[in-house]
Amino acid sequence: MSTSRVVAHPDADAVAQVTAARLVVRLVDLQSVRTPVHVVLTGGTVGIGVLAALRDHPGRDAIDWSGVHLWWGDERFLPSGHPDRNETQARGALLDELAPLLPAANVHPFPAAGSDGITSAEDAAAAYAAELAAHATVGAPRPAVPPFDVVLLGMGPDGHVASLFPGNTAELASGATVVAVHDAPKPPPDRVSLTNEAICVAEAVWLVVAGAEKAPSVAAALAGAALPAARVRGQVSTLWLLDAAAAAEIAVPAPSSTPSPS
Repeated sequence: MSTSRVVAHPDADAVAQVTAARLVVRLVDLQSVRTPVHVVLTGGTVGIGVLAALRDHPGRDAIDWSGVHLWWGDERFLPSGHPDRNETQARGALLDELAPLLPAANVHPFPAAGSDGITSAEDAAAAYAAELAAHATVGAPRPAVPPFDVVLLGMGPDGHVASLFPGNTAELASGATVVAVHDAPKPPPDRVSLTNEAICVAEAVWLVVAGAEKAPSVAAALAGAALPAARVRGQVSTLWLLDAAAAAEIAVPAPSSTPSPS
């Protein structure tokens, strides 16, 4: 049975640090029993902060990075190397540092605009869906995606996750693992995103959220409102990692900077 937990920490930096620590423990534990493991990364201030904290974490080298595959939950449809791409920011925060240990073939960014004949967000979505399917477990009764161990997600003030925005036609896409997103309410308007169905294949979904402007949507999502953030859940566990400001409108234990082992 899937479980859901909410943990609050003092501030955004604490959320990033604790999430990185949890990820180290999670990956080391998983690799003690199987390989490869699959992690879905997120962008945004806190998401990239998690990667920077992981870069500097003393347990980072306990992970066998040759057995880790990295994916993304969404991407802005922009040219390769554009500073606003989640991939570009992730490489600067962590992946370039891991290059000697992390095989390039294990890093799976969304195709960039203009690369290899990719001329539209639909092209990028189709190509990424094919990449996901190529790493899916053969015969598994699930969408054609790898067995995601952890999906990291941020959340916007409107309750969006990945690039699934409330009211956008892509929000409730079904029967697909990746969707092209147009008319996003924040720039750039064209994006590519995993669908809710693909995200919810994950064993664990971690929502990392900071900022007072997000507190109303955090409370609404946890109360079951019709928001993208309320619809994502892991097959085994869903974990909300919040700072005190984002948790201001819900009842949670006193903020702590010490992660539990789970």
